Formats: sequence, C-alpha cells, structure tokens
Amino acid sequence: MPQLSPELPAQLSSRLESPHGGRRDVRSWRRRCEPELAYGRHFGPIRRSARQAAVVAGFYFADGQWWLPLTKRAAGLQDHPGQISLPGGMVEPSESPAEAALREWEEELGDPAENVRLLGQLSPVFVFGTNFAVTPFVAALEHPPELRPNAAEVASVLALPARALIAGEASLASFPQRFAIQRRGLEFQAPQLAWEGEAIWGATLQILSELAYHLHCLAE
Repeated sequence: MPQLSPELPAQLSSRLESPHGGRRDVRSWRRRCEPELAYGRHFGPIRRSARQAAVVAGFYFADGQWWLPLTKRAAGLQDHPGQISLPGGMVEPSESPAEAALREWEEELGDPAENVRLLGQLSPVFVFGTNFAVTPFVAALEHPPELRPNAAEVASVLALPARALIAGEASLASFPQRFAIQRRGLEFQAPQLAWEGEAIWGATLQILSELAYHLHCLAE
C-alpha cells in the first residue's frame, strides 16, 4: 500500500512551487473525475461574470497518518446544499483568495486560521452550473483542527484519510466509481469517491483528483 511521508507538507510545498508538475497528467486525472455532460467546461474558459471563491485542502497528522477535513454543506444553503465540499467560500471584494480561504476555514469549522499554513495552490476550477471560479489551496495544520462547525453552513464534518485518495480499487489513482444524478430533468452519471456513506463528486472531486496526482507521485 502506498505510504505518505511524515514530511508530506514540505514535499507538497516544494512540488507546488515547481514550474513543472505534470500539467498534462494532472489534466488527465481531473478529466476522469468529470461528470457526464460537463464536456471539459470545468477547465474554462471562466466567464467574466463568475463569482470568485477559494477552498482549503488542509492536511493534519493524527493516528499515524494524514487526514483532510471535508464539510457536508447545510441543507439550507442556496448553492450546492447537502454536497460534500472542502472548507471555503466566496472571496470578498476587499480580500485576496488566500485571505478568503483562511477566513472561511475559521468561519465554517471554528478552527483558528492561525492553525493553517498555506503550502501552495492547485489549478482553478470553473463550476459552470453555479458560475463560481474556485481557487483551491493546499495547507498543513499545525495540529489537528479544533472543530466547532457553524451549523448555518455545515451539517457535518468528515475526516478523509489522505491515503484513500491513492490506495484501493475505488481510489482516484484508478478509475472512480460512478453513480446516477438527476438535475433539472436530466439524469447523468458522475464519478464519485464514496466515504462514510457520502458521495464526493463534482468540483470537489476534481480538486481532490489533482491533489491525488501529487500524492501518488510522492508516495513511497
């Protein structure tokens, strides 16, 4: 089974800073996580009218392995209710995407932004259905998060082991499982990563697929 080093944050930081990084391979990993009927639109071009958003894939080490917290969005939210997401949200006019990512992390999870050290960022994702341009950041936590989730935004928090992204038949290192989705009178198939009874799919899965590519390259 692939193993991730205790030095993973330093490895990721170095890899994300590199001008190389297998862009073609990243694109192929992301493409196989696209839902049907997407036709590559998650790659852009991004509309000028798109709303800017930022999310954080924040690694922490506990029980001998690396984890990522994911949120199940509250049912009352206007955009993507009930879906599994990375912590994050909209970028306000007065802030940068990095500032927004840290602010939203603290607002959603209740974990202080000071616990989060940004390592770099992944490729932007265009969520064309709701017109969001998402900037994903990768981070390392100084210690496991102190979770006090905001019930208005977060229904629950899932802890996803990082190795689940790259190990096993259903991981993103192989071909993901698919499930049927109905939207606006259409039914289509979408790749998913199933975890704790939830389906991780869509833009979140594409972000995780790019992250999985880097983890796959770093795994021992």
